[in-house]
Formats: sequence, structure tokens, C-alpha cells
Amino acid sequence: MPDVVILREPVRLDAIAKLAEDGFGDLVKAVVDVGRRVMAVGGELHADEEALLLMEGARQADLWGINLYPAEYGTPGWLEYDSMINVRPAQENRSRSVDDAALRDQIADIVGELVFR
Repeated sequence: MPDVVILREPVRLDAIAKLAEDGFGDLVKAVVDVGRRVMAVGGELHADEEALLLMEGARQADLWGINLYPAEYGTPGWLEYDSMINVRPAQENRSRSVDDAALRDQIADIVGELVFR
């Protein structure tokens, strides 16, 4: 598995596709920090990326796990809201998804700012 990297500046989709190829084949796990508008990618587990962001000062409540499917870029299937780190009853998120539509939109906006074709 490649090392976890934090995206603070936009990267080309090719870089995300390479991470997928080197890792799971068709997907990249990522954790979006909605507070700082950055994203960690490349870990074997969402928890790996979450841990790195927390070490850098992120707030737990701002971190949400997603999967990116580079071959699906530009379609609804490109971004999947599915991670065990998203299960947070205290934040009224009781599923592996991101239940709040406004929060999903915010995550999608950040991913859109950080990944381009």
C-alpha cells in the first residue's frame, strides 16, 4: 500500500488513479477534513488517514471517510460515502454513510476542489 498523503492543493485525477492502481485496483480510500478543507488519501484503512489528520490537529468531528473510484470520475459513482469512521451516534450519524445531505455536498465540494481532470 502506498503511504498516506494529505492533499492541500489540487491534484490531477491521474495521481488518484495511480494510487488506486497501486492499492485496491479500482478505488482509493480517503478522509475529508471539512474544517480545514483538506483530504488524506492512500491508506489501507480510513482509520490510517484519520490518524494522520488527527496528528496534524484536525478535529474528529470534521473527519469523514469516503471512497473514490477514478474510472467513474464525473459520474455519481465516483464518490462513495462509506466508512466505519462515519458511524457516530453522538453526531446523529448512525450509518457508515454520511446521513446529512448538506454535509455530503460539502464533502463533494472539497473533493471537487482537490481533484481535477
